[in-house]
Amino acid sequence: MELDLTPKLPKQVYGGDGGSYFAWCPEELPMLKEGNIGAAKLALKQYGFAVPRYSDSPKVAYVLQGSGTAGIVLPEKEEKVIAIKKGDSIALPFGVVTWWFNSEEADLEILFLGETHKAHKAGQFTDFYLTGSNGIFTGFSTEFVGRAWDLDEITVKTLVGSQTGKGIVKLDADFKMPQPKVEDRDGFVINCLEAPLDVDIKDGGRVVVLNTKNLPLVGEVGFGADLVQIDGHSMCSPGFSCDSALQVTYIVAGSGRVQVVGADGKRVLETHITAGSLFIVPRFFVVSKIADPEGMSWFSIVTTPDPIFTHLAGRTSVWKALSPEVLQAAFKVDPEVEQLFRSKRTSDAIFFPPSN
Repeated sequence: MELDLTPKLPKQVYGGDGGSYFAWCPEELPMLKEGNIGAAKLALKQYGFAVPRYSDSPKVAYVLQGSGTAGIVLPEKEEKVIAIKKGDSIALPFGVVTWWFNSEEADLEILFLGETHKAHKAGQFTDFYLTGSNGIFTGFSTEFVGRAWDLDEITVKTLVGSQTGKGIVKLDADFKMPQPKVEDRDGFVINCLEAPLDVDIKDGGRVVVLNTKNLPLVGEVGFGADLVQIDGHSMCSPGFSCDSALQVTYIVAGSGRVQVVGADGKRVLETHITAGSLFIVPRFFVVSKIADPEGMSWFSIVTTPDPIFTHLAGRTSVWKALSPEVLQAAFKVDPEVEQLFRSKRTSDAIFFPPSN
């Protein structure tokens, strides 16, 4: 039975006046469970507050739109209060407690991608809330909570029972949240729209890679990520991850076509992809994309901290490294055909602009 690789949109899990939480479901996107991958999206309206929580999975967060404030507490560390904006990416290792707040009129949207190898359910995140109607301490007796916090029973009931919201609440407009500190961003956040480009092909595309060098916490998370932008009608070279990594791709903007080829030279996916959709490329499968006229951008995680890719077209392709005789024998062609093949794409690498 072949896996269904069709791109999918998320479904709302919960929400209210403050915003909504969406997730991709393993039942609808089987590769999530197969690859032990989780994917979700948080959308906060103005004054929306996603209450403190921790998760059973390490994640990378990517701010899709808007701006706001994030609170991050690593185990036995002080709270970091960070100003976040579109393009920001944040590594969230195991054990980190986070909260998110939007004070602006425009919605704040944050994408979460991560691994679920140690999660309660393969292919989905489980968050544990510290407060609210489903908060951890609602399950303990007042005696246990009172002993833990050294409080009397009345105070315990007030603390645990006052917040009746679940996951996301809306704060009063005049409520003052903590102000972010510029220095708190260091080592925690990188803005993919402002960072130095790892690849920059004129009229082709651009790449910013998140790895242990520019975002050290990626090492604790256990996987890398990148933001790719290709221009109108440009092509992303067919390629595969040569270190047994899955590619999990969220289309941030634009649209285009994608093809994926697997074992036995079989095309396992051919479809048109649009912003907001997610798809996963299995290990060693070859993927290529061509943008529509408006171009296309996507944010991906690759399930290894410092991924290595092999490209099958362009200046850096494996074909350029193979000897002419090997290519003639492999393709069963004359030397003239092999020479024509080798003479192409001698300067382009990874992204191919449209022909004039």
